[in-house]
Amino acid sequence: MTAHRSRIAIFLIGAGFLLAAARLPAGGEPADDGAPKEHWAFHPVTRAAVPKVASSGARNPIDNFILARLEKEGVKPSPEADRATLIRRLKFDLLGLPPAPEEIDAFVTDPAADAYERLVQRYLSSPHFGERWARHWLDVVHFAESNGFEMNQPRPNAWPYRDYVIRAFNEDKPYDRFVREQIAGDSSGADEATGFLVAGAWDQVKSPDPALTAQQRADELHDMVSTTGSAFLGLTVGCARCHNHKFDPVSMKDYYGMVAVFAGVRHGERPVRASDSEQRRKNFEELRRQFAGLSAELDALEPLAKPEGGEGRRLPVNARKNVERFAPVKANGVRFTVLATNSAEACLDELEIFSAGADSRNVALASAGGKATSSGNFSAAPAIHRLEHINDGNYGNSRSWISSEVGRGWVQVELKEPAVIDRIVWGRDREGVYADRLPTRYRIEVEAEPGSWTVVASSDDRLPFGNAATVPPALSQGQRVKWQRLTEQRAALERRLSEVERVPMVYAGKFTAAEPTHRLARGDATQPREVVTPAAPASFGEPLKLAADAPDPQRRTALARWITDPRNPLTARVIVNRLWQYHFGRGIVPTPSDFGLNGGKPSHPELLDWLADELIAHDWSLKHIHRLIVLSATYRQAGAARATELAADAQCRLLWRFPPRRLEAEPLRDAILAVTGKLELRMGGPGFDLFEPNGNYVKVYVPKKEFGPAEWRRMVYQNKPRMQLDDTFGSFDCPDAGQITPKRNSSTTALQALNLMNSRFVVQQAGLFAERLKREAGDDPAPQVRLGFRLAFGRTPTAEEAAAALPLIREHGLAAFCRALLNANEFLYVF
Repeated sequence: MTAHRSRIAIFLIGAGFLLAAARLPAGGEPADDGAPKEHWAFHPVTRAAVPKVASSGARNPIDNFILARLEKEGVKPSPEADRATLIRRLKFDLLGLPPAPEEIDAFVTDPAADAYERLVQRYLSSPHFGERWARHWLDVVHFAESNGFEMNQPRPNAWPYRDYVIRAFNEDKPYDRFVREQIAGDSSGADEATGFLVAGAWDQVKSPDPALTAQQRADELHDMVSTTGSAFLGLTVGCARCHNHKFDPVSMKDYYGMVAVFAGVRHGERPVRASDSEQRRKNFEELRRQFAGLSAELDALEPLAKPEGGEGRRLPVNARKNVERFAPVKANGVRFTVLATNSAEACLDELEIFSAGADSRNVALASAGGKATSSGNFSAAPAIHRLEHINDGNYGNSRSWISSEVGRGWVQVELKEPAVIDRIVWGRDREGVYADRLPTRYRIEVEAEPGSWTVVASSDDRLPFGNAATVPPALSQGQRVKWQRLTEQRAALERRLSEVERVPMVYAGKFTAAEPTHRLARGDATQPREVVTPAAPASFGEPLKLAADAPDPQRRTALARWITDPRNPLTARVIVNRLWQYHFGRGIVPTPSDFGLNGGKPSHPELLDWLADELIAHDWSLKHIHRLIVLSATYRQAGAARATELAADAQCRLLWRFPPRRLEAEPLRDAILAVTGKLELRMGGPGFDLFEPNGNYVKVYVPKKEFGPAEWRRMVYQNKPRMQLDDTFGSFDCPDAGQITPKRNSSTTALQALNLMNSRFVVQQAGLFAERLKREAGDDPAPQVRLGFRLAFGRTPTAEEAAAALPLIREHGLAAFCRALLNANEFLYVF
């Protein structure tokens, strides 16, 4: 009977879905039955009046909202926690680190009435604040430093986005600007910020099947749309990919309008434009002018280095520019044959052929009728490496040709009409950024008559590559001195140019012309329907007015402004709810990335709106909201349980006490390193790896068994791979970045206990903890125990604890005692 009823229930639920779908018109517009628009989250934010309460314990308006609800339910709040508890709670909450014993002593004994307020301000101003809160945001956007899928190859230059988020939180960047930069920062000087758009997985193995390739592209765009909707709007926009949303007023047209916004975004790296870009450009131009002058002087000496019939040798090949001079010869075409390179396939950015005489000009140019052919072109090369770039008149790696063979290949230019030539100029990268793929052995032939090729220049008379300091012996003594001086000066300039020109790369997306976007029937990339213009969900705020051919930056900038419009009912609500969740363990809305009809109901809706309005009124300052929360009496409550209140509100949704919770994986690992004295607090830059290096086609993640100072940085700086967790702390509900994680689970498993007791990392750190106790407390076990408790728990041991610790040390050693401290609930939990 029960099974029969279950089948009926399932049928009725399914029928409800079908009926909901049936009410939606075929054109992709949401049904206008009024119901979804009545949902609380879709109404404009309205600042609620701060309620009056009978209690005198309120410290700011947050407490009034909380106390009003407690009074209504007949539940009493808890008294304020003691100072030792407060500082440990606050530092882990704001900085993700344990307070040192000296910090605790100073705060506990501070007689000033504003001691707590000053402590809050000091922690909010700490550079470690951004490290702690960036980790929360990176979960929300499923940031990782590998591609995922079967290859799961690393993204070596993804870390600048992580550093951008850390800086943004430390600087208290207005949240509306923070949002806009992540969507369109390339248009406002925040290049790293758009790492948000490509934070998700990317399938780098492309299929030869056009249908599968189209589906891969559709999946990439789906991830961008879904993450944008959930992170900023708290909407499950991605549910409208195959049909109109079953619950919320989001149609397929809305979904594909957002797809169109991101249609020009592709996964990949691009150069970062630094804040000093203009000064760097000026420096570069001045250095290049000096370099050109020195090169001209050396070019003038080069013919003298090997006089006709002499024994001298020319300068070695140069990645920037090489000049080949010879007696005037008639040419129908020129062939450059590569015989060896300094690495990989040969690359040339331009092959110039100059006519002889006073009116010398480059006759190889395609604009002059030159036609290029080659032995083969590198098939995997992006659009910047094409055969047509060999004679397009543009210099630099971004307009170059790459051969299809490693260390070999040829490229030739057929002239429009025969010309008498006497000079050929070529280079690997005239801008000097790249020096790999450089032809080091080569020959240059001229076709005087059809099918008749004659060698006019080669590397045979050049000094060996890498011997640039060798002075050509054919020069006179004065010329040799001058040559040596010029060569050294040019080498120094070249090093400076390389430093100035070296443009850091960031995995923050490549931006191209947006391809046309079609609504896809059932989300199937092989079933395109009508063209959709860039848009935002029509039921939330003013509609976006963008042309179908609007350029990519304009599309993303318009969406970013739409999201951060103060009239948008969702943006401010969603972020203040996230902050509340991370401070108290549960949001006012328990589903932080779903504020729709299928999400949870707010426990304190008036407080949520008051906080959202407060955020906007204070220029979107997140630190202002943090400060309000941690200064509230609600936050300062003791965490002890009381039977009566537990019976009334076991989940503590009404916040009658501070909800105790276990440390997440990152602050737990950081805390272990902090108490052992080994935490490396260096900030920023490339991260550290917890896996053995390997260059496999399919990346293999083998956990390291040995750890040293390189691995002792804060865990936010770990090179975080996708779908692969750290052996020790991955079991502590650390997300694998396969999906967005708006809220982490908090499980209790046997594996967690085993890892903390027996993992190589914890055993090593327990030994280092013991060394610290011996070094700072001496050889007497009693002071060692006192210091161990103060470092691990922020307090001295009780007489019973001290008595139990001494025989443990005598029988099993000091490291065993240290390991016990690191495994204690008091170490793992914040109260």
